[in-house]
Amino acid sequence: MSDKDAAPLTITVSEAARRLGIGRSAAYQAVALKQIPAVRIGRLLRVPVRALERKLDTAAEKFEDT
Repeated sequence: MSDKDAAPLTITVSEAARRLGIGRSAAYQAVALKQIPAVRIGRLLRVPVRALERKLDTAAEKFEDT
């Protein structure tokens, strides 16, 4: 697999919203509230895919425990 075919390490907030099935505004609000992990790269705001997956796994585990 070449670097070109590799999955991206980060996605836009809009892409994270699509993957989560929520609106773009809700995703930006969740980033502001630190509910969705994000990093700023210059002027760009990006969501690290692995951090988002870990966050979802942790939330799912907590939900299953209740």
